[in-house]
Amino acid sequence: MTSILWFRRDLRLSDNRALAAACAAGPVVPVFIRDARVDALGAAAKWRLEVGLEKLAAALEQRGSRLILRAGPALEVLDGLVAETGARAVHWHRLYDPQAIDRDKKIKTALKAKDVSAESHPGHLLNEPWTVETGSGSFYKVYTPFWKAVRDRDPGASLSEPGQIAAPERWPDREALSDWQLSRAMRRGRDIVAGHHAPGEAAAQDRLAGFVEAGLERYGEGRNDVAGDGTSRLSDYLALGELSPRQAWEAARRRVEEGSKGAEGFLRQLIWRDFAYHLMYHTPHLLSDNWRDGWDEFGWQTDPGSDDVLAWKQGRTGVDFVDAAMREMYVTGRMHNRTRMIVASYLTKHMLVHWKVGLDWFADCLTDWDPANNAMGWQWVAGSGPDAAPYFRVFNPDTQAEKFDPDGVYRRRWLAEGQASPPRTALQFFEAVPERWGLAPDDPRPAPIVSLAEGRTRALAAYERLKSGQ
Repeated sequence: MTSILWFRRDLRLSDNRALAAACAAGPVVPVFIRDARVDALGAAAKWRLEVGLEKLAAALEQRGSRLILRAGPALEVLDGLVAETGARAVHWHRLYDPQAIDRDKKIKTALKAKDVSAESHPGHLLNEPWTVETGSGSFYKVYTPFWKAVRDRDPGASLSEPGQIAAPERWPDREALSDWQLSRAMRRGRDIVAGHHAPGEAAAQDRLAGFVEAGLERYGEGRNDVAGDGTSRLSDYLALGELSPRQAWEAARRRVEEGSKGAEGFLRQLIWRDFAYHLMYHTPHLLSDNWRDGWDEFGWQTDPGSDDVLAWKQGRTGVDFVDAAMREMYVTGRMHNRTRMIVASYLTKHMLVHWKVGLDWFADCLTDWDPANNAMGWQWVAGSGPDAAPYFRVFNPDTQAEKFDPDGVYRRRWLAEGQASPPRTALQFFEAVPERWGLAPDDPRPAPIVSLAEGRTRALAAYERLKSGQ
């Protein structure tokens, strides 16, 4: 029986349950669909998807298969492929945001009405959101109890890559990836960001192996060293599914059993990812509205085009730690997790700008963009989200820099202004940004948009007004 395998955010051949199910039935027609959801991705995420699809297509070709690319509404594309190939089943991995759930339910109903099997599979998470419940049968709203509920669960062994992917008798036509121009919005920044990435499943496996061997043991302290290489750097691989969370869990869990002190900290981060999806599934307004009640009246600024917001986007707030982080993101498509919290806190608290402004900018600039993690991260920092310590936590960027970048290595790496011989990384920012910004490495450093003391005082006053209902 011929099956269609619909790739989405699962661009791998190993530990791919949808692929395994399709291969077990007979010939497989792998497809990726460029629908409105793909077109709505931010510039960096769309570029990262493009290079990920290139790698996936090459991997399939090496195994005698091929990736069929089609653009259009997903149901129309699948209907067409079913008619062309005679496929009797369609397999895919589940997504959990409300739009994807609604789309996939309609597709399942339509396919089954035509006597075509439609099977969705787990694989993007360690724990399906509806399988984790409190003692009262509700969902979890706080991370630590969630972690305790799932930390001893066995997600099962990851699957090996299928030995064979049987081809259909006749391949359907496919569109050319180059014609889609997914990376067009990156403009001149594309080649700069590309130099900081190694896309694809093989690179993901290499990175995981290297991290487990050399970085996992010291992960507890190394993950906060912003200038070092203490993080896993697996985020974009997990976001696009070039690596499954089960593969990462399996590798780290073995080290826990061997007595590794840093491995459990990494496992907690994998579960934090599950927790974000757990909240998004049960409270989908997390993506677009304040998660906590009562925050709609908070007096955030909402103009994404204001001069102050532009300065934040450009890494020109005048606060070195904030600006270095914003430039790291623009050059590499990533940002260290510690500094993500710092720049989000500065925007939402010192500058009193709405978290959705920052969320949208991250969505445009991050190659590891993920809907659940991006939304929960911003709301967690802003105070409107699932956070045990609400708004009055105001990160001081200077204090954070002293603690996590004491020698200034990170700041010098990304800020060219004021350095006689700036490093290549700092200069790449000016090569990547739009020319209309008119920025140059010999520009003077700007004065702070708002002083740290003044910003903190203003933020706390705003919180007190919200709390008192004024």
